[in-house]
This record gives sequence, C-alpha cells and structure tokens, in this order.
Amino acid sequence: MTSGKRAGARQKQGFQPKLLLLALGITGCVVAWGYLVYAAIDFGSAARHDGETAAWFYLGVAGVGAVACLFLGFMLVARLSRAIGLTASPEPKPKRDPSVPKGGKRAAR
Repeated sequence: MTSGKRAGARQKQGFQPKLLLLALGITGCVVAWGYLVYAAIDFGSAARHDGETAAWFYLGVAGVGAVACLFLGFMLVARLSRAIGLTASPEPKPKRDPSVPKGGKRAAR
C-alpha cells in the first residue's frame, strides 16, 4: 500500500456503456456534419452554376443541419470530458444570507 497526500481509493477501471454511447454519438455527429458540409457545397455549386432555385433551399437546410450537428457534437464532447474526469462541474452559487439586506450598501442607506 502507498501512503501520502494522493494515496486514496482508485476508481474501478471497467467497461462503461455511457462512455461508449457518448463516443458513438460524437462519431455520428462528426460524420453527419461532414456529409452535410459536403452536401451544402454541392448544393451551393448547383445553385450558382445551374440556377436551380430549389438548390438554394437545400443549401440553407444543409447549412443549418451542419451547424446543429457540430453544436451537438461539441456538447457531447463536453459531457464525455466530464464523465472521464477531465473537467469538473461548476460549483453552485452560495445561497444568500437572509440576515443581510438585499441590494448591498446603496440599498442599506
């Protein structure tokens, strides 16, 4: 056994399905984002060169979908980093002391 400041009980290292689901979700979002960016580029070139008005609509839909996939992917990365232990959740704000007047020094005058 070791002793010292950092000698404590270690977490079990085992299979965690939550981490697998987060990793699969991130992978799916990145693949969908790549496909939607490729589709948006294709629709944009079709709209500019061929003059198709429907291509502009599809370009907009693909662009919004790509933004949504990238945002969701970043949110899943944040959850994965918290689940692994790379980041910690923010500490909650302390409750207000009811004996202290509300509003600070100016309101206490």
